Amino acid sequence: MVKPVFRFVSNKYFIALCVFLVLIFFFDRNDVFVQMERRKELRSLETQKKYYQAEIDKTQKDLNDLQHNTAALEKLAREKYFMKKDNEDVFIVEPDSSKKADPGQ
Repeated sequence: MVKPVFRFVSNKYFIALCVFLVLIFFFDRNDVFVQMERRKELRSLETQKKYYQAEIDKTQKDLNDLQHNTAALEKLAREKYFMKKDNEDVFIVEPDSSKKADPGQ
């Protein structure tokens, strides 16, 4: 039983095939490890693409809303740029951060 296995393993074509497979899988510039890393990077890039596509859609919706809705434009101006009408006052209240920094008092 050992003799047929030894004959098969010592066959020059089997040895050449094994050497070829080792070269392709481990020593080629596109070996198995590089391919696995590229797949991982591709999945990461596809995830980033979905995120940025969602952000682009959201920004497009906001831009369209600002161009066609004056109430949305006024809301943005008041909240982000602290703009006001001529006959009103704006008060900005910020939380006191010194009380949170010292919980012992």
